[in-house]
Amino acid sequence: MFFEKAFEIFLLYYNSYNLYRCNYIKFIHCSNCLNRLKTPIIKINFENVKEYISMLIFTEDEIKRCVHIDEEVIEEVESAFTDLQTKNVQMPPIMRIDIPENNGEVDIKTAYIPGYEMFALKVSSGFFNNYKIGLPSTGGLMILINALNGQPEALLYDNGYLTDVRTAAAGAVVAKYMANESIGTVGVIGAGAQARYQLIALKQVRHFEEVNVCGRTPKRLSEFKVEMEKTLGVKVNVLSSPEEVVTRSDLVITTTPSSEPVVQHEWVRDGMHITAMGSDAEHKQELDPYILKKANHYVCDVIAQCERLGELRSALEKNIIDNTDQILELGEITSQRINIRNSKFDITVADLNGTGAQDTKIALYAYRKLTEER
Repeated sequence: MFFEKAFEIFLLYYNSYNLYRCNYIKFIHCSNCLNRLKTPIIKINFENVKEYISMLIFTEDEIKRCVHIDEEVIEEVESAFTDLQTKNVQMPPIMRIDIPENNGEVDIKTAYIPGYEMFALKVSSGFFNNYKIGLPSTGGLMILINALNGQPEALLYDNGYLTDVRTAAAGAVVAKYMANESIGTVGVIGAGAQARYQLIALKQVRHFEEVNVCGRTPKRLSEFKVEMEKTLGVKVNVLSSPEEVVTRSDLVITTTPSSEPVVQHEWVRDGMHITAMGSDAEHKQELDPYILKKANHYVCDVIAQCERLGELRSALEKNIIDNTDQILELGEITSQRINIRNSKFDITVADLNGTGAQDTKIALYAYRKLTEER
């Protein structure tokens, strides 16, 4: 009952955000059902709540002022993968709701990591036709729940920003441990927000001077080129096809919601690293599954999750890979702090579809930064 009521609060906040700038919600046991005040406080009555409970709410603007893609954030996300390998993390399977007629989905992820007093519950959305109407493809929020008593402590109304940051940071982690030290050119398939964040994060762990990109719309590609050249000080080449991007790049990042492979195994050459982070649903696939067989090292964020949602799913279904014995989880690498390459000619592939442990770590990091600021 409590969480049902709490969710009503989140919906209220979501719908009234532009009218009522809220820094926190206070639950009050009183006779009135609901009072909206034009103050930073919304007063809510729950008949079954016997005590005063305060919950902080942080807006997207507040979060963006405190959380940036930098070495500190990358280390936080790296520690999430290590925790998955070394601690008894409680992380249930992802719950997803598909809205196929609008090319949309909503995911719910969570994880409790022993040793922390709070954990995150995240609701995130991806509506991949939004670019047609000038809206971001992603959105969402995170709730921090007290692991001692189950009470909500904070709502991080980030509109998907923290998910973007932790996803990009994971890309940097795999590049740190899997990519060659020397890379000249990075290829990106997709020109949305995540493509930008992936490059910003990658710049923290590898030096590169040139980016190749392809995408769906000329306008977005033009904006991507201008923004990335200014932000990163690199040359950006807008190319016409994924094949051009892959064959002209040393490291490739795929950031699409594609249901058909956008990278073919014939294009992949010795020494290349590929990070695939777009496949996070049963119907999605970015890589030709023969790429996984061709790779010298293939790493999943979580094998069980990738078997259901990642690139691994299609390779198993087609019997291109018949078992997971030789596949590593990212936490196995981060816990040992070793680069898994045996040679600069090795082909490496990372299959990332996002974990609740990352969400808990980035939410706790953001909460710490936000409360320090206050």
